[in-house]
Amino acid sequence: MSKVAPIEQRKADHIKINLEKDVRSALTTGLEKYHFIHEALPELNLDDADTSLTLFGKRLDAPILISSMTGGTHQAGTINRRLAEAAQSTRTAMGVGSQRAALEDEKQAKTFQVRKYAPDILLFANLGAVQLNYGFGIDECRRAVDMIQADALYLHLNALQEAVQAGGDTNFKDLSKKMEMICKKLEVPVIAKEVGWGISEQTAKLLANCGVAAIDVAGAGGTSWSQVEMYRAPDEFTRQLAATFVGWGIPTAESILNVKKAAPNMIIFASGGLKDGLDIAQCIALGATIGGMAGNFLKAAAVSTEKAVEMMKLTKRQIQVTMFAVGVETLEGLRAGKLVEK
Repeated sequence: MSKVAPIEQRKADHIKINLEKDVRSALTTGLEKYHFIHEALPELNLDDADTSLTLFGKRLDAPILISSMTGGTHQAGTINRRLAEAAQSTRTAMGVGSQRAALEDEKQAKTFQVRKYAPDILLFANLGAVQLNYGFGIDECRRAVDMIQADALYLHLNALQEAVQAGGDTNFKDLSKKMEMICKKLEVPVIAKEVGWGISEQTAKLLANCGVAAIDVAGAGGTSWSQVEMYRAPDEFTRQLAATFVGWGIPTAESILNVKKAAPNMIIFASGGLKDGLDIAQCIALGATIGGMAGNFLKAAAVSTEKAVEMMKLTKRQIQVTMFAVGVETLEGLRAGKLVEK
């Protein structure tokens, strides 16, 4: 039997744990604090509710993002292919998981290369921002983008995850300066992405000053990567350390408002615990441009492309029915005072 490389094993563990274990944060998304004003007489034909938008020059059928999840293993390659096929079929945006594994081992690149299955989608490459403090630079960022013919690059921020895993990369010192350099030099937009603990006002201002084109808030309320690391901890010390932070983070709704306040013109991606199109619609009403989900799509793609397509179509219809029930024809209309605090 061939020896599995540590980074490849980690990716395999992540998929298995996310599919089989309860890795939810102890916090909620904060969306439960809001509700839409129902209009019994919406004066609207349901089919006229237009969920489409253009983002980074690509037309999307709905403000839905398949959030970055995986890559770097055979199973991940199959899941990414199915997600990409479904995304192409439904004109949905998609992000791949961290491509560090493929930069360090070219054999892994094919597990991320989904463009042939989805020639028209908005596609995001992905690297850990902290790797800029561990030898990566503009060349690696370009390689990640070129590897999958991406339209933009995610630089993900996972400080707490790195801090609670054995041998994590924890030097985040002066990272913003290096992110700013990438934003200035890279030929495609750079999006800063949390991985599940949200964005504060201070961080939003710092990222805006770096020149990022968008911020994916990835707030608390969904998958807790400290919980994922707890399940794969090699010893009791590390397990207890990771378990400490099950209730850590800034909820998704609060994170959206933080970015909106700190950087009013910033494009906001909402993710972190979103479970359906109604949640996405609420995030758009709070100020986001698009909403990302991972878990539901991962579980569907683990079954088949058809299941993933079905999930994407359902999510779009949920957004459309929400718009219909509040009497608005456009996504912009959702922001016009239709969402109120309970």
